[in-house]
Amino acid sequence: MIQIHNNTEEINTAAADLFVESAQKAIAAKGQFTVVLTGGSSPAGIYKLLASDAYKNKVDWSKVYIFWGDERWVPLTDDLSNAKMSYSTLLSHVPIPQENIFEMYKDGVTPEDYAAEYEKSIRTVLGEEGKFDLILLGMGDDGHTASLFPGEAVLEEQTKWVDAYYLAPQKMYRITLTAPLINKAEKIVVVAFGEKKINALKEVTTGEYNPTLYPMQLIKPVSGELLFLVDKVAAGTN
Repeated sequence: MIQIHNNTEEINTAAADLFVESAQKAIAAKGQFTVVLTGGSSPAGIYKLLASDAYKNKVDWSKVYIFWGDERWVPLTDDLSNAKMSYSTLLSHVPIPQENIFEMYKDGVTPEDYAAEYEKSIRTVLGEEGKFDLILLGMGDDGHTASLFPGEAVLEEQTKWVDAYYLAPQKMYRITLTAPLINKAEKIVVVAFGEKKINALKEVTTGEYNPTLYPMQLIKPVSGELLFLVDKVAAGTN
């Protein structure tokens, strides 16, 4: 489903409302809320809103478990770190226990070994079903999501829940949740706005199925809901 909003402020509000709604529902049903955050610049406004007085008291943060969809293999203090951005905009401003936060980076281990360790952490919190309550995703101008980039072998992964690999065009390692794990989620929310997203959004949602070129097409929930929150510009209706 695609929801078209007038501007990014409306998208941020819609996403923050969905976060709160999903959190309250999950905590009431089973005593915990498992959520996957997305990196990049797109979600910063959503996170700041969730950390604001209007929102932060609506969630019992002691029962929230935070994971990430992907990460650049850089220290958590690096400006390129998705986790660093999430802390500065949200996590440092809400009363969430540190042990409930699972960063996608660790010093002194290889990305591949940490991918296996991260998968174990997910299994410990979510169980063998591996069903997140909410996954927030962005979408690149090239149609990638998480670190599922066009033409990469990770797109073919069927068994691992988490994978790490060297992304040659960016000259760095990436660690990412895989499509099969993402697709288990109860709700997947994709945020995309701005002129640069027009082509990718059109191809992903109405174009020919070619996930090697547009990896976002791999995201098809098994039993959950997929929702795109986009602005009029990205939707080409402006």
